[in-house]
Amino acid sequence: MSELAGLKILVTRPTGQSQGLMDQLTTLGAKPIHFAAVEIVEPRDIASFKAVVADLPGYDWAIFISPNAVTHAFNLMQGFGREWPTKLRMAAIGRGSARELKRLGFTDILVPEGRFDSESLLSMDPFQDADSLRVIIFRGEGGRELLGDTLKARGAFVQYAECYRRAAPSADVSGLLRAWARNGLDAVIVTSVEGLHHLYDALGQVGRQWLTKTPLVVVGTRLRDACLALGLKGPLVVATGADDEALIAALLAWRADKNLL
Repeated sequence: MSELAGLKILVTRPTGQSQGLMDQLTTLGAKPIHFAAVEIVEPRDIASFKAVVADLPGYDWAIFISPNAVTHAFNLMQGFGREWPTKLRMAAIGRGSARELKRLGFTDILVPEGRFDSESLLSMDPFQDADSLRVIIFRGEGGRELLGDTLKARGAFVQYAECYRRAAPSADVSGLLRAWARNGLDAVIVTSVEGLHHLYDALGQVGRQWLTKTPLVVVGTRLRDACLALGLKGPLVVATGADDEALIAALLAWRADKNLL
């Protein structure tokens, strides 16, 4: 029997970024359902992004926070003819971001091992002594400040290049509510704090009651804490990263160890 046979699992990734995960869940016997809890759109201020990347050759490191950061940064740069400097080194928070960079033809990419988060990247040798380093961080609007603040404290010059933003979903939630009411859901996968809040708001009072009782697979302690702040105190499964492999591994390990699904 497949490891996740018959389990109904809600995937809340944006449209266009969920199919790989859903395919893997299906292979493991699950019955994935997709509802985009967040939409990825252009940043409000493209002119600011363009100004920031105008001096790309002047940086020592470029750090990509997410696959979205890779995709949208290069799409925007291509739009106004910005070439990538050959000597600018790259780092990626997780395997998904590294994969996107490799898809674009880059090979020399620094990626943390084990946990895929800012703390893990900061623990790596190139960023221990950051005095006089010039670092550009590609991210979405309003991203987490820990990475940049820590590098600044270590002596680096840090600039953010905000190349996308997360918006509330425009999809109708009624179909999801009907599915939840008829058959229930065995687990919900959430990969961002914004997505969690958008899902929570969209579900309404009745849907939130179901969400509270449903196991949540989340990424990292920050998202876990956001769940607790909303009163979602049901089973919380914390994955080491937001990539498909980490999410599947967390789900499988939790089911095997706890036998709660």
